[in-house]
Order: sequence, then structure tokens, then C-alpha cells
Amino acid sequence: MPVDADPADLAGEGDATDTEDALPINELFHSLQGEGRLAGVPSVFVRTSGCNLRCWFCDSYHTSWEPSHAWLDLDEIVAEVGNYGADHVVLTGGEPLLHDESVTLLDRLDAAGYHTTVETNGTIYRDAPIDLASVSPKLASSTPSADRVGGEGETPRPDGEPVDAAAAERHETDRLDLDALARLVETYDTQLKFVVTGPDDMAEIDRLVERVREAASATVADSDVLLMPEGTTRDALDGTRETVAELALDRGYRYTPRLHVDLWNDAPGT
Repeated sequence: MPVDADPADLAGEGDATDTEDALPINELFHSLQGEGRLAGVPSVFVRTSGCNLRCWFCDSYHTSWEPSHAWLDLDEIVAEVGNYGADHVVLTGGEPLLHDESVTLLDRLDAAGYHTTVETNGTIYRDAPIDLASVSPKLASSTPSADRVGGEGETPRPDGEPVDAAAAERHETDRLDLDALARLVETYDTQLKFVVTGPDDMAEIDRLVERVREAASATVADSDVLLMPEGTTRDALDGTRETVAELALDRGYRYTPRLHVDLWNDAPGT
């Protein structure tokens, strides 16, 4: 279930404000992994609050645009994870690797025998026991702008508020870090998961995959590249799912569903 918390500003626009032995937790819940190689696997999700990016299509804007959270100490988090009896834990956000204490939490979870997936935007590298790094580099199409979604009077923020120009500029500047991407690929079992808004994204995805391959000493197979349709409602996915599946077929990349959207329309706690 979602953690009951009031909206709070994490050190301004997305910087981490860690306290010793605690993390800002937006949600902690048990569900099925909805995306990637482990789609369908029962997992405990630990969603931290705070993000260094501002994607216009963010499906967890209460961790980025309007961050909300409760501070939970690591003992509380590990105990709550244990209450669900799952073998898999997904540390997600926001951007969980912003927080120093995420590494300590991963150490604790590893010592307890859990398989851990970390969902990250790939701009930060951390040395931690991560079983699967689910890295989602952000494309140019993620940058918020007044004309991103189209339609007179529409705005690209997922909560319907006007876009903040400074946030958009910072997002565009910070959304890719090739050095961090290369280190993640070299260190961890990694899936590169791209949110695809349409065929126009593919040239950028192909170029970025090649850049990561050139920068990293580890092999990045086509099967490590996952294409996921953009959409946080069933209706939205109905408009993108088939197109993205065909793009994956054309390139030999892997298609990943958004199972939680298909099942629950991306409701909180799913």
C-alpha cells in the first residue's frame, strides 16, 4: 500500500536529502513486476522519492514533479519487505540511486537473500549488490515542452500543471550520462529499457545503443535492449502497443509490456 505522506520538497528540484539510516519512501507494496525480463514475477516494490529528471510522461510524478514521501528507517523497510514473503525486491523511484542509503538497503536485502532489481534512469552509478539493473535512458522525447503532447491548452506535466522551463532545461542537460551507463552495463546484469513514444524515437535509440556498446567493455546484446510502449492507461497503450511491438520485431530487440497498466490501469500500489 502507498505510504501515507505529505508532499515535500526534497532539497529543491530533485536533489537527494538523505538522513542517516533512512530513505524517503513514496510507496512500499507487493505486486507483479510489470516490465522487463521479470514481468509477471511477484515482487515487493520499494519506491523512493526524489528524482534528478523531469520526464513529461512520468508514471510516478509524486516522486519527481511533486515529490511526496515518509522517512522510513532501514529496519522498518526491511521488516515491511519481509512481511510479504516474496523473493524479489524492486528498488525504484523516482531515482533511487540518488540516495546514499539505497546502497545500504541493497546490502541489507542481499544479506537477507533477496533478488534485487534496481530501476534507474542510468545517470548515476553506485557500487552495490544489484542482481538486475533495469536501466531506462531518457530520450529527447522525454523532455517536457509546451508542444510535447499536442492540443491547444494541453500541458506536458503528468499532473496537468504548466511545465517549468527551468526543470525542462535541466532535464535535457542531465538526461544522459554515457560514463554512468557504461559502468552500469559493465558491472551488472543489465537490461536497457526504452520508453518509446513512436517510430521517430528509433533512430535515437539505435544511436544510443551503439554509443553504449562503444563505451562499455561488456557486451550489449540486442536481447538486452527492451522497447516499452509509452502510456499510463490501457487506452493509451492501445494506441502504442502494436507499433512498438513491430519496431522490436524489425530490429531484433525485445518487447516488454506494461503489465501493471494492462491489469490495473497503473493505479497506486500496483
